[in-house]
Amino acid sequence: MSISIQTNVNSLIAQENLRVNSNFQSTTIQRLTSGYRINQSGDDAAGLAVANQYRSDTAELTQGVRNANDGISTLQIIDGGLNNISKVLDRMKTLATQSASSTFTGDRTVLQGEFKSLQTELDRQANNINMNSGGASLANLSVYIGGGVGAQSNSTVQLDLGSKGAVDSASLGVGAGITVNGATSAVTANATSTGAADLSLDNGKTLMASTQNIFVTTQSGTKQVTISGGADGLTQQQLVDQVNGGLAGTGVTASINSATHKIGFASADGFTVDTTAATNASTGIGTADTFQNGFNHVESTGTVTGATAAQTISFTLTGTSTAINVAINSGDSVDVQESKLREGLQNSGIQVMRDTNTNTFSFQSKVAFNVAETAGTTADSLGLVGGAAATAAGGTYTGVAGAATDNGSAALLAISSAVAKLGQVQGQVGASQNTLQYAVSLAESQISNFSSAESRIRDADVAAEAANLTKAQVLQQASMAAMAQANSAPQAVMALLRG
Repeated sequence: MSISIQTNVNSLIAQENLRVNSNFQSTTIQRLTSGYRINQSGDDAAGLAVANQYRSDTAELTQGVRNANDGISTLQIIDGGLNNISKVLDRMKTLATQSASSTFTGDRTVLQGEFKSLQTELDRQANNINMNSGGASLANLSVYIGGGVGAQSNSTVQLDLGSKGAVDSASLGVGAGITVNGATSAVTANATSTGAADLSLDNGKTLMASTQNIFVTTQSGTKQVTISGGADGLTQQQLVDQVNGGLAGTGVTASINSATHKIGFASADGFTVDTTAATNASTGIGTADTFQNGFNHVESTGTVTGATAAQTISFTLTGTSTAINVAINSGDSVDVQESKLREGLQNSGIQVMRDTNTNTFSFQSKVAFNVAETAGTTADSLGLVGGAAATAAGGTYTGVAGAATDNGSAALLAISSAVAKLGQVQGQVGASQNTLQYAVSLAESQISNFSSAESRIRDADVAAEAANLTKAQVLQQASMAAMAQANSAPQAVMALLRG
């Protein structure tokens, strides 16, 4: 091996190793002091990309858990309100039970006073938790939690709070029409189905393995009641109870006419009844039929559509000379026409009923009246062009002898139906809470696993790095000692020169 003064190869080798060992020591110290194996992209570019994705997923899930817990809190608030409403219904049922008993000798007006205040309080609580008709809580809620694989829909929990309906008094069927203040007042509106089967007490059962729909329209709208006979059919009382349960809150009640043994309907206000034929042609409330109550009434002769021409509808009560005119403009929808008719007739004593099942109108009053409609078009008029006199009020209606007709008994039926409906809503809220709890459990499990996976890639192994630091320090010291020896090697040339 030649000896060179110009190029000290051993020194260069020692310098290079010293640089490598110094960098090794620096990297080891950085990992130990930061706790991370990857402190910059160059440490592990591919691993960094994977670790960053895990960290991003963890951040998403962490906020998702907060979202779900916020949702659970909201549902708990609603659930608490529903529990209170359940207690209100319990008290209402207590009052109705007290009123329904013939042994009660107190003042039923006192019971009615508390009953009415409970109806008001029920509505207040329903509004408070936004579970009233049209309330914000009656919606399909979407809670984003994260962690979904393949599609974002897997990251979202859908909650249905609207399908079971509102829980205010009207929606539960225990609104203003339900009272406990004694016997039902004498009815002035009544109707008996002309095509009903004989439902006398000794005439067996009806609607065996069949169903039938009844549409009852009052000023508040149209309500559909579906009665089902099941495999065994219905007795007379079962039929009436099922119909009255469905009519709760409408002010209309059903019973069996004691003379004809046919089902009849009664109310202190106007109404119309629309029936469909029973399935399998079984006996029931008769075939498809439309029948009116005992008020003076006029019906539109066909389906009403949006107005395509301007027209005026005039109402004149018997004994008066001044007509009440309602102007319909071209382009008015059926909804607008209904609103105008209600507004124009609100103080006249003429009630406006719109059957949304058939989209027809019925005008009813205790006083006789006439209706005249100016020419519009055949398609959109009420079918009363040229005028029509109200059909006179019908005869009286008699319920089944001995049947309970007091308001307390009717209220009991309505409240029982309300309790069942409220239970469905509570079940829906409870199921939604459980769904979110399950989602939180999954998200927290994913947070733990994603964090663990990121840790294995990003975090430093302290034990290994501590060993590496010792190794780096020894190598650095050895490199410096070797470099000192390499730097002194050229001095051996002086020995040759001195010779």
